[in-house]
Amino acid sequence: MQRKGIIKKNLLISAVVLFLLIGMLGAGRNWMLRTYTDRKLTQLAESKHLTIHYRNMRMKGLNAVWIEGVTVIPHRADTFLTAGTLCFTFDWQKLLRLQVSIRDIRSDRLHIGFIKRGSVSNFDFLYPSPSVRAKEDKEVAESSSDYARTLEQTLQMLFRWIPANAVFRDLCVSYSNKGDELLIEVPSFIIQDNQFITEIRSTENGRRDEWIAKGVLRKKEKQVYATLHAKSADKITLPFLSYRWNASVRFDTLAFEWQSGKIADHRQQIQGKAYVSGLTVHHPRLSPDTVELNRGMLAYRIQVGKNDIELDSLSEVRFNRLDFHPYVKVRKDSAWHVTASVNKEDFEADRLFASLPSGLFYNLAGLETEGTLSYHFRCDIDWGCLDSLVLESELKAKDFRILRYGNTDLRKMNESFLYTVYEQGEPVRSFMVGPENGDFRSFQAVCRYLPLAIMQSEDAGFFYHNGFIPSAICESLIQDLKERRFARGGSTLSMQLVKNVFLSRNKTIARKLEEMLIVWLIESNRLSSKERMFEVYLNIIEWGPLVYGVSEASHFYFAKDPSQLTLAECIFLASIVPKPKHVRYCFDGLALKPSYDEFFRVILDRLVERGLITFEETEGVTPEAVVITGPARTYLLGE
Repeated sequence: MQRKGIIKKNLLISAVVLFLLIGMLGAGRNWMLRTYTDRKLTQLAESKHLTIHYRNMRMKGLNAVWIEGVTVIPHRADTFLTAGTLCFTFDWQKLLRLQVSIRDIRSDRLHIGFIKRGSVSNFDFLYPSPSVRAKEDKEVAESSSDYARTLEQTLQMLFRWIPANAVFRDLCVSYSNKGDELLIEVPSFIIQDNQFITEIRSTENGRRDEWIAKGVLRKKEKQVYATLHAKSADKITLPFLSYRWNASVRFDTLAFEWQSGKIADHRQQIQGKAYVSGLTVHHPRLSPDTVELNRGMLAYRIQVGKNDIELDSLSEVRFNRLDFHPYVKVRKDSAWHVTASVNKEDFEADRLFASLPSGLFYNLAGLETEGTLSYHFRCDIDWGCLDSLVLESELKAKDFRILRYGNTDLRKMNESFLYTVYEQGEPVRSFMVGPENGDFRSFQAVCRYLPLAIMQSEDAGFFYHNGFIPSAICESLIQDLKERRFARGGSTLSMQLVKNVFLSRNKTIARKLEEMLIVWLIESNRLSSKERMFEVYLNIIEWGPLVYGVSEASHFYFAKDPSQLTLAECIFLASIVPKPKHVRYCFDGLALKPSYDEFFRVILDRLVERGLITFEETEGVTPEAVVITGPARTYLLGE
C-alpha cells in the first residue's frame, strides 16, 4: 500500500510539472516563434537583398503558425509577394520526431508578381549568384552522384510539404515585361482529403481562358493523378509561350499520373502515364503550318540507379494510330554514356503514314499505302570514346505499295516540272526542268567527268545504295559531337536532291524527318531511276550567285557547253557544290588558292584507284589548269 501511494504521488507531481511546462511554453511560444523566425528572415533578407515584413505572427495551438500581412520586396525593385494571411498546421507526431510535415495550409490573398522593367527585375533573387553557381557546379563535379538517393530525398521532401488539406483563396500569379501581361487567377483552390478540383483563369495580353484542374494526391502511396481541360468547348492555350518563344501550344485535355517507390538498394522507380488529346503546336522553326496531333499517350516506367537513369522498354508511346516501345539508358561514369533503341516488327504500313501529324509533313499528308513495315533503331554514344559511336536505323518493307499519293506526287521528277528556288523562304527564281528549257542538259549531254567528280566528292556509291549511307551519317555525327557544332553533313545525293525538289522552301526542324521518309519512298519503290535523279540534280543545284544548273555554270565560269568541259574544270565545279555562295573565297584573283592542290589530288587518286579514268588522263590536271573565261571573271574580280 505504501508503494502504491508513492507511485500515485510521483504521478501527481509529474502531471503538475508537465502542466506547468506546457503553460510556460504556451505563454512564451509566440515570443519564441517570432524571435526564431525574425533571425532566419533577417539572414535570408541580407543574403538575397530583400525586405521581408509581416504584420503579425502567432501560434495557434501547439502545431499551427498564423501569419498576417506578409510582404517581400527586393531592393530597388517592385513588390514580389504579398499575402493577407498564411496558416500552416504541422503533423504533431512528426514534429516530436523533429520532422517537418505540413498537414494543412490556409491562405488568403496570396499574390506573386514577376515584374521586369528594362534590365531590372524583381525576381533576380531567385537565381543563385555567379559565384554561388560556380561553387555548386564545382561541388557537383567533384562529388560522386547518387541519382536514386537524390530522387528519394526530393520525393520525401515534396510529399512532406504537400498537405492533405489546403485552402487557397484569391491566389494570383502575374508576369509583366515590356507591355506583355500575364495573369493567372485561382479564386478558390481546395485540397480536401488529398483530392482537389479548381477553376483557373488565365489572361494574357487581353486574351482570357478558363480551365478546370482536378486530381488526387496520395502521400502514403506517393501517387499523383491530375487532369486539366478547358471550362468551355474551346482548347486550352498554354500562356507565356507566345511571348517567350513565339510559339503556340493548345490542347483539349491533358492528364498524367505517376507513382514512385524503392525497388532495391540504390534503385528507385517512377511509373505512370501521360495523355494529351487535340494537341496543336505552332512555331516557325518547327513548321510553317500548325501541327496537329489528335491523340498522344506515354506509359512510362523509369528506373533510377546510383549513376544511371533508364526508360524501361515496357514503356509505350502512342500517337494517333502508331505505337512503339522505346528504350533509353543514360549512365554517368567518368563520362556520359547514352544508349537508345526501338524495334517494331511487321506493322501495317498505313499506320505509320496515317499517323504523321498534320502540318508537319506537308508532302506526305494524305498518302495511303498497303503492306507491312519493320523498323530497327539503335544508338550507342560514349562521350569518353566518341569514335566507338554506333548508329543503326533501318526501315524494311514487305509487300509494300503506294495506293494514293498525298499533297505531292513523288514521281514528278520523271516528267518535266517547274522548279522554284527559295532563299530564306522567299522565291528568287523559277524555271522548267526538262527539254522545254533551253539550258536543260540530259545526263548524256554532260561531260562524263563531271558526274564522276561530283560522286567522288559527295557520294561515291550513289548508283548502288538505297538513298542512305549509314557509315557516312555515323561519321558525320561523330565529328559534329566532337566539335559541338554541325561541322559535317552525311547527306547522300538522293537526300540533297529531295531537299531541293520537295523541301527547299521551308528550313524547319521537321524537314529532315520528311526528307528521309521521301528518300526512302522514292528509292525503295524505284519511283525514279538513278540516272534521272542525277540528271535532275545536275540541272537544279546552285553553282554560284543565282547560277543554277550545269549549263548556266559551264557558261558562267568557262563560256562553254557542259559537254566541252575538261577534267580539271569538272573537279573545280564539283568542289563548289557544298558551298556555292562561297565560290569567291576559293580564288586569289582569277587563280584558285593553293589549298585546292590537295582536293584535286584526292579526287584524281580516287578516280584512278576505282578504274574510272586512266593515269594518263590525269596528266596536267591541276588547279592551275582551271582558267576562268566566262562572266565569272567580272564577279570574281569585283568589277
